[in-house]
Amino acid sequence: MKKALVIGGGFAGCSGAQMLKKKGFEVCLVEALPYLGGGCRTFHYFGHPYTYGPRHFLTTKPKTFEFLNQFVPMRKIPEHEFLTYVGSDQQFYNFPIHEDDIKRMPDQEKIKKELSEKQDVDGSQNLEEFWVRSVGPTLYAKYVEKYSKKMWMIDSNRELDVFNYTAKGVALKTGSKACWEGAISAFPLASDGYDAYFPLATQGCHVRLNTRITKYDIPNYKVEINGIWEKYDLILNTISPEYLFDQCYGPLRWMGRDFLKIILPVEEVFPKNIYFLYYANDEPFTRIVEYKKFYRNKSPHSLLGLEIPSNRNKLYPFTTKKDQELAARYQALLPEKAFSLGRAAEYRYIDVAIILDHMFELEKKI
Repeated sequence: MKKALVIGGGFAGCSGAQMLKKKGFEVCLVEALPYLGGGCRTFHYFGHPYTYGPRHFLTTKPKTFEFLNQFVPMRKIPEHEFLTYVGSDQQFYNFPIHEDDIKRMPDQEKIKKELSEKQDVDGSQNLEEFWVRSVGPTLYAKYVEKYSKKMWMIDSNRELDVFNYTAKGVALKTGSKACWEGAISAFPLASDGYDAYFPLATQGCHVRLNTRITKYDIPNYKVEINGIWEKYDLILNTISPEYLFDQCYGPLRWMGRDFLKIILPVEEVFPKNIYFLYYANDEPFTRIVEYKKFYRNKSPHSLLGLEIPSNRNKLYPFTTKKDQELAARYQALLPEKAFSLGRAAEYRYIDVAIILDHMFELEKKI
């Protein structure tokens, strides 16, 4: 039987191990942490469940939803809405930017004029230009300018020159306030979120927790663990690709988050249907999440998670051509039977559903 090594035991590593086992491989999964699930693992803070960052499930593909639903029963949440606090107006507005909110803005006439003069976004050279062309300078200043600088800890949004997306799928929304129309938005029904999936996905695999790979020889499909070299027929990587090659081209840039947890003495904090609050001003945090909205846990109190941009962990790959090109150089070093899966390994801002989609694509290749 051919042997496959899976590097990393987050959602990508577990789903990848499940696929390789199905393909007939003897699978070894190595994870540095003492648990599986990575960022999708559910933890508890004085009885309140949470993840390090909200990990809701979003897809336009029923097949992807049904795949996970068979292992972890899911609850659809079509009402999923966000708000942004705009300090200059002292108002919460819907996010994505919604046409209905403009009539509540003190500078609505100026905004309407700018919207009537908006330009084609196709020639945009950076994120700032993209948003100014999409919605005008005033709405850009209210919603995007300070938020994006804060999120990426940069001096100018002109540094972000990879911008083939809009926040939550649209620049200026009309109609429904729900964020993702035409998509399935969901979250597990269980009180421990996705946790049941990880042992099911890795059943029959050799799972090694609390284990670090000390040296890599990827071209020869070998790794060193505890001073012993091990050889495999196939390698599936889910960690940042720079580590596989001793950062030979230099480190990849990542943005992380510090998570501050606060329990408040009320049963619910946010308005109905609101899952996230964004803050587009000078406050140090970017987003607040009320985890009860996802888990529906019963408690007279509610847990809020504040997310503060940080360099202490790796969560968001940088959206610049320079960084993407560096990641592509590392990917080009992978031999024929070495593959990448997941946000870290692919150096792409992808979520649970897209990871599964990429896993399905890999299954056809292997």
